[in-house]
Amino acid sequence: MKILTVETLCSEAAIFSDAESLHPEPLLYGVTDGKAVGTYLEQKFRLYLKERYEFVEGNSASGIDFPGLLVDVKVTSIRQPQSSCPFKSARQKIFGLGYSLLIFVYDKTDNSTNRTATLNILHTIYSKLQVNEVQ
Repeated sequence: MKILTVETLCSEAAIFSDAESLHPEPLLYGVTDGKAVGTYLEQKFRLYLKERYEFVEGNSASGIDFPGLLVDVKVTSIRQPQSSCPFKSARQKIFGLGYSLLIFVYDKTDNSTNRTATLNILHTIYSKLQVNEVQ
């Protein structure tokens, strides 16, 4: 199995986004909680990658999804943008979080006929860690 790199993470995120945008999901029908949608998408993306690549998985202690790549995944709605990424200090707010972000921006639509929801992923953005801090 291949080792996951930042480059493959980004290219796989684009492929995943295209496929997910066409997938009708019964589990998300009627769900309005952005955190639940984000958790669903993050877990599905991680499982998608686990079938194809080897990588160090994040956990609550590490605080980021891909600690070996210094990349965290965030999911937000285009209609109600949100972030669960609070800055821990003014230094982080000015100089950055210390890791990169992979952001999925979606527009969710429910289909009442077949009782499914579709996450149309409008943007898949990689925001690279900036390491040019002035001392």
